[in-house]
Amino acid sequence: MRLWHQDLLTLLPRAQILGQHRECCALRGKGWGRKHSTVDYVFSHSAKRLVNYHCLVLMEMERRGYKPDQQWFCPEYRGRNTAPWPTTLSDEPEVSVKNPIYPEHNDAYRKECLANLKQKGVEL
Repeated sequence: MRLWHQDLLTLLPRAQILGQHRECCALRGKGWGRKHSTVDYVFSHSAKRLVNYHCLVLMEMERRGYKPDQQWFCPEYRGRNTAPWPTTLSDEPEVSVKNPIYPEHNDAYRKECLANLKQKGVEL
């Protein structure tokens, strides 16, 4: 499980962008708070950051002609099998998508992601 550096989303091949959507759905749903060494940093931030990141993924999917379920654009939505977030995420402060949504997504993390993709045979 990995969230790719947000600057790479528009460059990811089909399999990776669709996989990223599945990862975001899982994290927003029953995976929220479940330990995983690669994405533990996500849980130290507001869920709104994950929602905003996921929206970037959804918009990239739409740009490519995919039609993701529009319910995922709703901040409180967590999937069909998970109750909505207990608090209204809409009331939380906005998170800029111009800067990295997650401060952990710095230049070193970008390089780590590129190296990981290269190991998978993906050169960006």
